[in-house]
Amino acid sequence: MSTVAFHTLGCKVNAYETEAMWKLFQHQGYEKVDFEQKADVYVINTCTVTNTGDRKSRQMIRRAVRKNPEAVVAVTGCYAQTSSADIMEIPGVDVVVGTQGRDRLLQYIEEHRQTRQPVNAVRNIMKTREFEEMEVPSFSERTRASLKIQEGCNNFCTFCIIPWARGLLRSRKPESVLRQARQLVEAGYKEIVLTGIHTGGYGDDFEDYKLADLLWDLDQVEGLKRIRISSIEASQIDDRVIDVLNKSDKMCRHLHIPLQAGDDVVLKRMRRRYTVEEYRRKIEHVHRAMPGVAITSDVIVGFPGETEEQFENGYRLIEELGFSELHVFPYSTRTGTPAARMTDQVPAEVKQDRVARLIALSDHLALTYASKYAGEVLEVIPEGPLKDDPDSGWLAGYSDNYLQIAFPGNEELVGQVCRVRLDQPGSEYSQGTFVRTMDEVPRPYKAG
Repeated sequence: MSTVAFHTLGCKVNAYETEAMWKLFQHQGYEKVDFEQKADVYVINTCTVTNTGDRKSRQMIRRAVRKNPEAVVAVTGCYAQTSSADIMEIPGVDVVVGTQGRDRLLQYIEEHRQTRQPVNAVRNIMKTREFEEMEVPSFSERTRASLKIQEGCNNFCTFCIIPWARGLLRSRKPESVLRQARQLVEAGYKEIVLTGIHTGGYGDDFEDYKLADLLWDLDQVEGLKRIRISSIEASQIDDRVIDVLNKSDKMCRHLHIPLQAGDDVVLKRMRRRYTVEEYRRKIEHVHRAMPGVAITSDVIVGFPGETEEQFENGYRLIEELGFSELHVFPYSTRTGTPAARMTDQVPAEVKQDRVARLIALSDHLALTYASKYAGEVLEVIPEGPLKDDPDSGWLAGYSDNYLQIAFPGNEELVGQVCRVRLDQPGSEYSQGTFVRTMDEVPRPYKAG
């Protein structure tokens, strides 16, 4: 039996696409082995969001070549899309596929085996107008299922290379999304995370079917308990989306709404499509529609030209809006983007200091948010044993409002919707007590 090993760099979309590629190999009778083992085929799914992503991608390609010089080494993903010629020059690389045409990956591998010639199958992504269908009816190692609903982005922020790696926005046909959602429910998944490159832009390329329509249709999928949107821009949360959030019992009380900067001058230089005031109003609107909602966000620190005053403006805005968690990134130069050519780059030590201050604020905000739920019973889907201490007899998973909760329980509960009382709030994860599964008949429960 032939063996294949995968290594995925970068985002959740890449992780989803690796699963889809694994399904193709599985259908052809391959066995999956760990990337550190000797395999017949290595697939490296690359990232190019920063120059560091490029470097790590090259390192993993060379590692695969060293591991088994006789293996077929196939490189795909964003770095492959933007820099196929550079990758083809790495000795030992046999097949390069970008961010489209991955459904033909096994054909390219076979072509290489027959001809012994390298195959460069990268095409101009900017001409692609159709969503690439890649079915993932189940996942190897997860209790939450991702469902990719769109590809590409039309925004062209000045710090971002992704439109050049992923192409322009294109949405997956609704019937395809719904068919896969039903497959995932049949496979036992209770929660589906809608994912994409610019997820909230779903339907922008359709005539009369938008994200809100898809959410309502998913709401009707029998057996599905939770629908979570991986990320959505403030400008895409329109009244119809808010209506679904307000009325659907399946929509998770959690939205990830990237801020990136809390100062109008910086936002303009980033070419973001909102002002601080527009963002603030949208967040307040969401809080009114969905009381108790957890709002997480992305922030880039030290964007070229960011002054101390502009950073402080962002810091105060974040404090005021009361996010439940922040993902903080120091600005990283990405060759080929307008921001990389800006002259007033912020010194590394200044960026590090600002990152540390925002991470401390994020920890404080996370603990404040979790503390509101102390003593409450929440619905948690355990994903497995506690990562820090897998033999502790504790499980960990997420509540619908994105609190990570650990509690003592046996592994039979993994993947089930559990009622868990939050006892001890924490900034990383909170501790709780198992009450019952949702399938059990409720019994009188005394706290204490």
